[in-house]
Amino acid sequence: MSLGTQITWDDTVLPFQLDASDIRGRVARLDGVLEQVLQQHDYPPMIEGLVAEMALLTALIGQTMKLRWKLSLQVRGSGAARLIATDYYGPTEDGQPARIRAYASYDAETLDQTADPFGQIGKGYFAILIDQGEGMTPYQGITPISGGSLSSCAEAYFAQSEQLPTRFKLTFGQSQMAGEAAQWRAGGMMLQHMPKASPSVIGEGGSGEDGLLDATDILDADEGENWNRANILLDTVDELELIGPTIAPTDLLVRLFHAEQPRVYDAQPVKFGCSCSEDKVRQSLSIYSAKEIGTMKTDAGTVTADCQFCGSHYIFDPDTLGFEAKDASA
Repeated sequence: MSLGTQITWDDTVLPFQLDASDIRGRVARLDGVLEQVLQQHDYPPMIEGLVAEMALLTALIGQTMKLRWKLSLQVRGSGAARLIATDYYGPTEDGQPARIRAYASYDAETLDQTADPFGQIGKGYFAILIDQGEGMTPYQGITPISGGSLSSCAEAYFAQSEQLPTRFKLTFGQSQMAGEAAQWRAGGMMLQHMPKASPSVIGEGGSGEDGLLDATDILDADEGENWNRANILLDTVDELELIGPTIAPTDLLVRLFHAEQPRVYDAQPVKFGCSCSEDKVRQSLSIYSAKEIGTMKTDAGTVTADCQFCGSHYIFDPDTLGFEAKDASA
């Protein structure tokens, strides 16, 4: 599907609540956003899939971000897929789209493109970072790589760090409409049990992988029944319904959860967007001396920098860089 024929509900995140189950959630559909994220790089299909999954998780989790807040997800591993990083920038004004960007770092020589993509991450950690702006202390939460997918890592993070039972159901890949080129599409749903007013004290260790907390460790009997029922209903969804070329998110919620009294809120549009700029690159180089800047010069006598997220290329006169710059205004 081309960007020009984008469906109304593509590149949106729709928040909802299941009043009968005390569960909230979000439905995300990414089309143009994901295509733009991936076209910035020439990743192998395996890495593209990991980036697509991470971008979809970022859209679902980031929807709660307030104006101008920044949410970052990072996966760092010991395997060939060394780093996957995404950023979600909250809208600058009410009604404006949020922005998503993503990139990955990998070792092409050791990447096994016939193996399970998640297994290429190896041992490491999944992290969520929240920046609330100038003057506020950034938040960071980390959980080990576990569970067999990036979605499972995110679920483990919410159970362990936030004591919030959370479930993700995602699908992503390249789809093709008749007469058009193949293009990336992704769709997913997030369920999350509403937090208790006074969370119970959790003892050491949980029933999840490597002793991590699981939903069953957090919920009481009645809450667990509601949670299990909602998850059983979610498991009836198929991939085409999640990707959604022919079914609107609101129709999908009614199909899955009509007995749970679904209530929807305003959808949040999202788009691809990067925050890099010449000023930010110049600022990042301000910690270096003139001698250090000199070691960065190219054969042409300039200093260059490339944005890992969007591929923007910056060229500087070395005399204008660093804390010993001769002409910092250039």
